[in-house]
Formats: sequence, structure tokens, C-alpha cells
Amino acid sequence: MADMNNNKPRGSGGENRERKPSFGGNSERKFGSKPSFGGERSASGERKPYAGGSKPAFRGEKPSFGGDRPRFDGEKRAERGDKPAYGERKPVFGGNGERKFGDKPGFGGNRAGNRPGFGSPRGNGRPMGDRKPIQGKTVKPHQQEGLPARRLALEVIREVTEKGKFIHLVMDEKLRNCTLPLIDRRLAARLAYDTIENQLYLDHALAQIMAKPDCDIKLKNVLRLGACQILLEDRIPESAACNTAVALCKELEMEGLAGVCNGVLRNLVRQKEELQWPDPAENPVRALSVRHSVPEWLVEKLLADWGDEAIALMSVHSHDSYITVRPNLLKLDDAAFEAFLNEKVWEHEPGKVAHAWRIRNMAEIAHDAGFVGGKFSIQSESSMMAAMAVEPKKGMQILDCCAAPGGKSCLMAELMGGSGRVQAWELHEHRTDLIAAQVKRLGLENVRPMTRDASVSRPDLEGMMDAVLLDAPCSGLGVMADKPDVKYRVTPESVEEIVHTQRQLLDAVAPYVKKGGTLVYSTCSVLKEENVRQAEAFLARHPEFELAKLPQSIPEAFRQHEDVGLQLLPSRDGVEGFYICRFKRKRI
Repeated sequence: MADMNNNKPRGSGGENRERKPSFGGNSERKFGSKPSFGGERSASGERKPYAGGSKPAFRGEKPSFGGDRPRFDGEKRAERGDKPAYGERKPVFGGNGERKFGDKPGFGGNRAGNRPGFGSPRGNGRPMGDRKPIQGKTVKPHQQEGLPARRLALEVIREVTEKGKFIHLVMDEKLRNCTLPLIDRRLAARLAYDTIENQLYLDHALAQIMAKPDCDIKLKNVLRLGACQILLEDRIPESAACNTAVALCKELEMEGLAGVCNGVLRNLVRQKEELQWPDPAENPVRALSVRHSVPEWLVEKLLADWGDEAIALMSVHSHDSYITVRPNLLKLDDAAFEAFLNEKVWEHEPGKVAHAWRIRNMAEIAHDAGFVGGKFSIQSESSMMAAMAVEPKKGMQILDCCAAPGGKSCLMAELMGGSGRVQAWELHEHRTDLIAAQVKRLGLENVRPMTRDASVSRPDLEGMMDAVLLDAPCSGLGVMADKPDVKYRVTPESVEEIVHTQRQLLDAVAPYVKKGGTLVYSTCSVLKEENVRQAEAFLARHPEFELAKLPQSIPEAFRQHEDVGLQLLPSRDGVEGFYICRFKRKRI
């Protein structure tokens, strides 16, 4: 059961999940409204480059709900976008008036941040791959404008919806290999992510316009991209959305359907104010499902687990264009790292967790000499707290069961001052190589990357570890706002299988903890059956363990919500959705 329903394999790690870019707006958000995206645009409706240039996307530890990710030098991607002052609620969303359910303000805003990397070298403005319209099909100037960005966005959308690939992987690859200028890269990334994130919403709207909604998937994806611009983007001319969609149809050798595409989108422009949306009073689950593009079964599960908070979980977006970095504690203390950051053009401020800084206005950070030289790492604050929950001390023997690409292992090794040993297990050899690359870059000698299946018991290790960290495979729904395709991949059956795997892993690794030692269990999910109920069931099966409080290294602002473990909620805590639970093995 290495890979289940596109979940990350057993033995893979799970931290530093990607956050999405910032959204604008100044009014209180109403139920049924979508955020209005800001960002300065040219007269043609395209967004102007932001000062500070582009930045690459970075990911964190394990992929949420399956799939391996491309890394920069084996490292992780970062997350987030632009956030208001710390301690405040997330930014309110666009529009100033009352909105009816189903009305969406246009989307916009800086989709840079930790959307897939915008840090590739600038191109010369050529369309990606020097692609040209089909021979004999003349594209008018007003159609050509902005077409390369739409072409790239459509290629990403098709890879995700037609081939089942992961959006962050596809987008990274496309942006890394294209020669588009920064403004087109940002537009392509925003349109691709918005279209995937709002897929159910867009399909509901298109179904009211089309005589036969169940059309060819290639045409459907062109229409989704066009509808995204018409319904969700308030600064893209509707004529540009229609004209470029027709041009894309012709490029896909669907000349015969170009007229259909044009007719559907122009009818959508004319009828968008008359579109009908599910009534929240009559069918609240269906209404929430369409409004937030979350499958109905998942809406029901989130409502059962979180009540009113579920609406915030479904509607929360990553509103920041920052990434979180921390110093290599064997090379720099916090003061020295602050001085290092002061020499950069990056904007920076302390994060909510010790040793964490949130930085903005960075470009190609993976190529920064300090990063390459091992002075700092990129790691989310939720991931850092999972490692801190172990409370590493000098000389300890620690097992990180699901470690790739090694961020938590490295942080624990640094907190131990380079002493003791961290065994970093990973199921697949190529992911073990990611851990080794990070260990080498940071110059750590007390981390031992190993290819091991953590679900297979090792009797020779029983009672040998001071601490075990199990950051288990999970649904990844704690970061579904950052990775919009995950909510369509997760199924009731896959969640059931994941819960079974988590239980197997807990039972397999618990005997390695010596008496008086620590076991930390974490996930990047918000489903209670993966988290608090999993922890309670473990305690019922293993009376030799007891629940332990999290250490004070985790800020009180988070620990105040601790009960049976700590559930971090992006809507409440402003960090990635994570669950962290600490157990102690009794000495008797």
C-alpha cells in the first residue's frame, strides 16, 4: 500500500505545504461572495509586474495526498501570500455592497508568492515553445494579446483534469521551461489556479448556458478558462476572454467547435446576472458545495466535524505572498540571521514561531548564495511546530518515520546542536535522496537518511529511541486552499484507507519509544477521524502511553487551543492546517 488513491506513500514526510497568493478587497465578506483580486493592470487588462520581481515556489516536506514534487536542490517549497498585520483576521474580500448567494466579485491580486515559481529567468515575450496558430488560421491582434498566458494556463488545466496530474507539479514545470515575461507567468498561474479551485462553480454556471453540458473535455476546459475570466476576473475584458478562447479552440484543432465556444461564452456574458444558484435555505450542502467548489460528501464531513467553522475552512484562502524561512541553527543564531536578512532587499519580519521569519519581495531564493551555502532553510511554521513538539535535546536518539525531504529531521538535528542522531526514514529511495541533499547542503552530520518502510516492525529497535516523530500520510485537507486539486482527489474510500494506514504506522513505531520517551503524531489534515479520533483510539489500544502537553517552545497563542492534541486551523490561526499530538511512554 505504498501509494493509495494518489496519497503520498507511507514513509513520506509532510510539511511546508504551499500557500496561495494574496487576495484583495476591503469589505466584510458575505456568504456566497468570492474575493476580489487586486493588482495594478495595464489598459489591456493584464497585470503589471510588481516591484521585487518574481519569486519561485517552494514546497515543504511531504506531498499532501500523493505525488512527489520537484524540488530546488532537494529542498521544500514555501507557502503563503500577503497577510495583514499579525494577530488580525485574514484580509476581507472584495466588493463593497451586499451580495447575493452565487454573486462573485472578480478575482485578481498578486498570485505570485508561493504559487508555482515565478523565479525562472525572464523571457523575451515569445509564446511558450514558439507556438503559432494553425496554418491558414489568422489570429487578429486583439485575439493574440494575452494569448500566450491563456495557452499556458490551459495546458496546466488540461494536465490536471485530463491526465490526473498535480497542479503544483505541472505549473512548476511549465513556468520553469517557458520563456514568457513575468506578467504573463503571473496571469497564467492565476488563471490556472482559479479555474481549478472554482471548477464546480464554473461548471454549474456553464451548465445553465450550454444545451449539452456534457461536452468534449477539451472544449469543456477551454470554456472553464473563459468562464473563469468572465465570472471571477473583474479586470479582464470579457471580449478578451471570448476571443482568446476561440483562438485556443482553433489551436486545439477544434475549428468546428470554435463557433460553439464563442456562442456559449458570449451568452454567459449576457446572462451572467441571471444565473441561478442553489438556495442555502433549501439545500445548504448543495449551496456550499457549488459556492466553494467542494464535493458534497466533503461539505457534510466538514460540517459534522467543525460546524460553522467549516464554512471558514472551505472559503479560506492564503492571503499572503510571504514564505517562511529559518536559520541553520548550527551556523547562525537569530541575531546573526536578522543581520543577514537586513543585507537583503527582501522585506522581512519575525514569524509567530521561534526562529521563523516571514519574507516577501524575494526572487529566485533557491539560487541565493546563503540558501545554497546552507545558511537557512524554507519551512512552514506548522511544520516547525511538529518538530518542536518532539522537544529535541542534545545527545538524543530520534526517529523521523516519514521524513522526506527532511525539513523536520534537519530542524531537530540543529536543535540538538549537531549531537545525537536522527534516523530519517523514507519509503522510496528517490525521496530518501531528497533528504540526503538537504542534509548535505546544511552540513549536518547527525542525520542518517534511510530507505525504510515504517509500517514494517523492527523488533531490534524496540525501546531504543528517546523520541519518534510520525508525520503520517494524510488527506492533505489542511492545505486544500493552497492545493485546490486535492479536494477533488480525496474520496470517502481514500480517507478510510488513509485512516487504516495511519493506525498501522502508529502501532508499528510506538514500540521503538523507550520508557519515559516521546511519540509525536502529526498530519496536515483537518478531518477529526485522521486526527483527534485517531489519537484517542491509539491511547485506548496502548495503555503504556499517556497524553502529554506540548512544550512551551510552541507559542501560547496556539497551545491555548490544545485538547487531545492541537488542531491548527488556517481560518483561525493563520497557518497551515495541521494536527500535532504528543504522547509519553509511561515509565512503569
